[in-house]
Amino acid sequence: MAAAGSSILLSNSCSNKQNIIKPYSINPHGRAKMKLTFEPYELQLKHVFTVATYSRKTTPDVQVKIEYDGFTGYGEASMPPYLGQTVESVCNFLKKVDLSQFSNPFNLEDILSYVDSLSDGDSAAKAAVDIALHDLVGQLMGQPWYRIWGLDPLKAPDTTFTIGIDTPDVIREKTKECANLFNILKVKVGRENDKEMIETIREITDLPIAVDANQGWKDREKALDEIFWLQEKGIVMVEQPMPGNQLDDIAWITERSPLPIFADEGIQRLKDIPRIKGAYTGINIKLMKCTGMREAWKMLNYARAEGMKVMIGCMTETSCAVSAAAQLSPAVDFADLDGNLLIANDLYEGMTVVNGKITLPDRPGIGLKKL
Repeated sequence: MAAAGSSILLSNSCSNKQNIIKPYSINPHGRAKMKLTFEPYELQLKHVFTVATYSRKTTPDVQVKIEYDGFTGYGEASMPPYLGQTVESVCNFLKKVDLSQFSNPFNLEDILSYVDSLSDGDSAAKAAVDIALHDLVGQLMGQPWYRIWGLDPLKAPDTTFTIGIDTPDVIREKTKECANLFNILKVKVGRENDKEMIETIREITDLPIAVDANQGWKDREKALDEIFWLQEKGIVMVEQPMPGNQLDDIAWITERSPLPIFADEGIQRLKDIPRIKGAYTGINIKLMKCTGMREAWKMLNYARAEGMKVMIGCMTETSCAVSAAAQLSPAVDFADLDGNLLIANDLYEGMTVVNGKITLPDRPGIGLKKL
């Protein structure tokens, strides 16, 4: 990361066969200040989205911008119901954030530590600032974040495409729509019709399936029996089979399961990994839970050091937050980055899915283009 006063390469051009360096210089004593602005934005879902605990047609969201010396970084806070955060709480938090006190946006640790210190919670609001700041810094450097982190975009995995809990007819329709576009599906389970849903999908396709119980199973022996049945049906991983507070039961399942067991609701931030280590095979990192890209990168590396698998996920979000999460995707085992594909009113073009595979744009920052 560049220090104050250093020059950052933005672009190279050729003249008389010589490379001309166009630097961007940070002057720590200059007058440029960061300006944070935000506005609510409601995400419209293409279909009713149902999981084990709720259904919804919309998702509340707040769009964020950080402007600095002619550059603009974009971020967002998406708030599905289980996070317990609202548009009002996000906006109230963002009103407290004063970035004008920082003259150098490259001081990510100082800035984001300050943002984190403003409250004990508000993870989605903190993520919005984090994403916008990373986008800004990446633009100043003229590089996408996967390159700054030293990751190979060609190693980005396939993304799952999510099918929510629904009736057999709707499940058939959704499966037919996506079966030829994706290489792996993700199915929400955790209710009485789990087997019916899987059997219905298997009428249409034999694609690998990841399942997410969203804490819906309550009895560990029944959960384990279902996992063995799911393995026979071509399921490749199980996400959050039981409530996160039933850690002993989850550890019991993980020890006996033929499939990897991933924590989702059972983990939020970096500090949670030591507590759940050994109870799960891996973790699902989501920017809205962990406060953004800075913490997600730390979680990824810590989990790897502990021998755990890593999944990068998302909420229902625009291409802004999804593309931010996708910057980490070349380093993970599983990716569930379809949140932007589930909404009808995206604001950006960013990460795309080509033949089922995450494809990262070469644009700097998090790779956005406003629509």
